[in-house]
Amino acid sequence: MRDTTMPPEKTLTLGGDLTINRLGYGAMHLTGHGMWGPPEDPANAIAVLRRAVELGINFIDTADSYGPGYNERIIREALHPYPDDLVVTTKGGMLRSGQQDWLHDSGKPPYTVALGRPEYLRQQVELSLYNLGLDCIPLYQLHRIDPVVPLADQLGALGQLQQEGKIRHIGVSGQPQVSAEQVAACRDIVDIVAVENLYNVADRSGEDVLHYTEDNDIAFIPWFPMGHGDLLGPNGALAKIAPSVGASPSQLALGWLLHHSPNNILIPGTTSINHLEENVRAGDLDLDDGLWDEIAELCTHEQPWRPGQASA
Repeated sequence: MRDTTMPPEKTLTLGGDLTINRLGYGAMHLTGHGMWGPPEDPANAIAVLRRAVELGINFIDTADSYGPGYNERIIREALHPYPDDLVVTTKGGMLRSGQQDWLHDSGKPPYTVALGRPEYLRQQVELSLYNLGLDCIPLYQLHRIDPVVPLADQLGALGQLQQEGKIRHIGVSGQPQVSAEQVAACRDIVDIVAVENLYNVADRSGEDVLHYTEDNDIAFIPWFPMGHGDLLGPNGALAKIAPSVGASPSQLALGWLLHHSPNNILIPGTTSINHLEENVRAGDLDLDDGLWDEIAELCTHEQPWRPGQASA
């Protein structure tokens, strides 16, 4: 049986009509090494996805570039036909050159490239519909804003697909950031219901965008919500306080985000059912405001990680 009794404060209504639990799941790592190719253990990937749904998670984040394609297809294999309340969000508009482009410890820069040509975006939406086994994608996000294609052409293509009933809601994603000014420009073209940006307790450089989403009833989806390995490691800032509150460092990182803003939808990723269950329990943390402030202060001294840097 699925647990669908999460308290109202743990939910958010996306786009005015999709009520979701704010602690979701990021499926990116359910692919091969470097987010390239099929998962090394498909049976485990399917088990993790099914357990996520059993735990009450009804928001799953993916993209056509994860795999590419394999991530969407493993979600379909695991969960189709989907529960009525499950929201699968996918993204398009980013090219990858191969496995090495996201292996940040390889010493090479990432070679991902934005591609927002309308015909390409239409093709990718059609592929995502096929891979996911959907007639309409609940939330489709422009993975990156292409600087060489007019913004009106990029979002205009998605708006046309929305009118055709192939996309329900539109969002925009950044690597690492979409600015508040860019979100405002996007909203002049189509209705934007979600922004997905790099954000966590150790890297709050996008705070102005978070405030913008709060002011305009837009969901904010922090990617990399638990930061880098040092933040969660035995010598990290979160390890200093976790034992005193009976939580793990990762639970504190997620709990802080849930507490920090009611607009945050979290998408922690893992290939472990034990870690998945641990992450979900972060939604039950009930600490006083002073302690959450102390956690934020401790983490301001951590060195934030950026895409392209060597990972811990």
